[in-house]
Amino acid sequence: MRKVQLGDVVSIHCVGQLKNGEVFENTYDGEPFIFQVGSAEIIPGLSEAVIGMEEGEEKEVLIPSEKAFGPRDENLVRSIPREALSLDVAPEPGLMLNLIVDTPQGEMTFPATILEVTEEEIVLDLNPPLAGEDLIFKIRLEKILTPDEENIVL
Repeated sequence: MRKVQLGDVVSIHCVGQLKNGEVFENTYDGEPFIFQVGSAEIIPGLSEAVIGMEEGEEKEVLIPSEKAFGPRDENLVRSIPREALSLDVAPEPGLMLNLIVDTPQGEMTFPATILEVTEEEIVLDLNPPLAGEDLIFKIRLEKILTPDEENIVL
């Protein structure tokens, strides 16, 4: 039976959780996750985990933070003036935002989490929410897609 190689497009079901057991991803209740192995849009550890798997195979892997969303970077915690942010809701700690920023390459969206709110400023964390976390994935390889199937699903 064919095994997954770098560059293949695959369909998987997975459960992703933190070391404390908190589940952050579960595709079993919906559509499988489809991605190209080795793509920059996928965390490296997940691509590496499926290489060599066969259709129907299941495995559990621990993906260290360096191969997931990277380490937390305290330089990405920033204070901004409260009036610099226009929100439709009252800012409060834990609120997740998508900041739209004009860059030389055009508008880009950055996820941010509000850590603290004072009268004058808002403290934002621009780290990915799972930065610094080691992740556990339970994976089932559903299918290695053919080029014809890739065009339909991608």
